[in-house]
Amino acid sequence: MAVDIHRHIPASFERVPRGEYGYNAKQVDQFLQRARVSLETPKAATHVINSGDVRAVSFDPVKGGYSAAVVDAALDRLEDAFARRERDELIAASGEDAWLREIGKLSGILRGRLHRADGERFRRPSKNKARSYNTVDVDRLCRDLLGYLEEDKPLSVDNVRRAVFRPAVGKDGYEENQVDAFLDRVVELMAAID
Repeated sequence: MAVDIHRHIPASFERVPRGEYGYNAKQVDQFLQRARVSLETPKAATHVINSGDVRAVSFDPVKGGYSAAVVDAALDRLEDAFARRERDELIAASGEDAWLREIGKLSGILRGRLHRADGERFRRPSKNKARSYNTVDVDRLCRDLLGYLEEDKPLSVDNVRRAVFRPAVGKDGYEENQVDAFLDRVVELMAAID
């Protein structure tokens, strides 16, 4: 499958004003160069990048760096391109049934947690002062995800990527790392389906 890398990654990014923080331009450029090689000529890549790598990448904040919002939007498009290619490669190598089995397996794992009762879907932080996510906000998104997975209700992968939860403290909320890891898997599933 041919991928138009230029549709996914612009040649350069808008920078924030000198006194504001943005992403380290050198780190962004280096990662995107590796991504270009992985997309255009994967056999030539010394470190092959996949959709999970794009989803997990982070960059140091620096004054006058690239606009985070603009880079994040490009990374979202890039992740989607990798996910489509990974799906197409799996289907070409093992058939559509293999892809459907993978999707079904991941969907089943995610739905198991989504079917838990409100307030009980994720761990609570063990430390009283630890930052956590508001359970009402997280549970609302989880109900939307159930509607998407089981009732074909519309929900964009970008709604999940950009989800923001009010802060909570300690056991009043859900543990942030566990929620974030779960949502990463949701994004993986949605990117593979769409």
